[in-house]
Amino acid sequence: MFKKFIALEWKKFIRSANFQKSLAFKIFIGIGIFILLLYALGIGVGLFFLLKEQIPEKDPWQVVNTFIVFWFLGELIFRYLVQKMPVLTIKPLLILPIAKKKVIKYGLGKSLLSIFNFIPLFILMPFSAVLLFQGYSPINVISWFFGILFLSYTLNFITFLVNKNETFFYSILIILASLIGLEYFDIFKISTIAGTAFNYFTNHAYLIIVPIITLATSYILSFKHLKKNLNLDNLITKQKEVKTTDLTWLNRFGEVAPFLKNDIKLIWRNARPRKTVLSGFVFLFYALIFIYSKSGFNGSPYMLAFAMMFVTGGFAMTFGQLVPSWDSEYYQLLMSQNIKYKTYLDSKWYLMVVAVVVSFILATPYIYFGWKVYSLLIAGLFFNAGINSYLVLLGGVLNRMPIKLNEKAKAFGNTQGFNMTQMLIAIPKMFLPILLFGIPYKLINHNAGIITVIGFSLIGILLKNFFLTKIEKIYQKTKYKTIAAYSENN
Repeated sequence: MFKKFIALEWKKFIRSANFQKSLAFKIFIGIGIFILLLYALGIGVGLFFLLKEQIPEKDPWQVVNTFIVFWFLGELIFRYLVQKMPVLTIKPLLILPIAKKKVIKYGLGKSLLSIFNFIPLFILMPFSAVLLFQGYSPINVISWFFGILFLSYTLNFITFLVNKNETFFYSILIILASLIGLEYFDIFKISTIAGTAFNYFTNHAYLIIVPIITLATSYILSFKHLKKNLNLDNLITKQKEVKTTDLTWLNRFGEVAPFLKNDIKLIWRNARPRKTVLSGFVFLFYALIFIYSKSGFNGSPYMLAFAMMFVTGGFAMTFGQLVPSWDSEYYQLLMSQNIKYKTYLDSKWYLMVVAVVVSFILATPYIYFGWKVYSLLIAGLFFNAGINSYLVLLGGVLNRMPIKLNEKAKAFGNTQGFNMTQMLIAIPKMFLPILLFGIPYKLINHNAGIITVIGFSLIGILLKNFFLTKIEKIYQKTKYKTIAAYSENN
């Protein structure tokens, strides 16, 4: 039966209208994944020696055990936001004489082939090999390797249970942020407790039974959950009572007001957009990674400039980059109306700019780190409003992946927060602020870099109509290809 499932997916792939494009892109994605796994392999090889150099007074293995709890919490959050569930064409299978358990087992098994399960493997494997070469007990190292790997795979199956539960995600995010804060201010050292527990596990190989039981339990619970929800009734979208919201204050924006109202309602009423906006909120804390590390401002101001772009541009990098896919379910109807495409793009631009300003206000506490850091935040505000907003809209031309707005009630469904296409499109945007800030910074000083970024951004804002008109022409040329792509997938 597994062979038949694989054959069906293969036929779906090769018979797609976008087969050539999909094949070329998948090859490109494969190269990217290969490079990513090489990086993971390098981290695994060098982690022991890096920790030994940076913290010579402590055993590197014990240091890893001390902070691995943060890895697990962070991995769970990342899986929730990014990892997509394996998708089969479920509805046709449910009316065929195929046992539900076979469909579910195939889906669960396919999930283990996710890149998120290979990254821990490619880090743990070389790190464990280094431990063996350094003379650590083979039994303890091997049991630790499989134990941590099994715990990581447990998170894979937990994702099936909590992927639709936003309350769980908020709880994990709050717990992680609280633990990091308590750890930083020496109020409560969770690392000490976790380190003691994992070190005890390391020294007692028979405790490998605990991760095995945890993995088996998560698999069984996921299996039962999916079996309970895998039926035609749950795959039918149920109409719910819609609560009206007074958005008349948006009328001041003129002809773009109806689109702005539609986008706000779309975010408010649907699970997928809400999750994406939440992903953008997480970026508010991104710069802290660089500030509290040697690669921060003191070591590399270029990287901090890169980080500050994400702080205020999180919404644009998550929600904005999926324009016009958010409207894919009714895109044909939208394009049949007597409206200007530029008006449609105008509304998206205003939405992103407002979100950038709100993100800047929420990020005001960064002023605690001094003027140089805060000035980069101001530069990020202008860059995202005056330059990145256009790049995001331009990237939407290459995005023809439809989005199902509300999949919260479905056991199986494509609930990815990002798709790999958009991540690759985002790469050029990431390096532009580094160049705009870095060249003047290197040749003159910090303030020159800030002025350059703000100057180019102000020019972009002043030329808004010019840029949006150019982008509109590109959208118009690809409009029918986009309609065809959305129609095929819908």
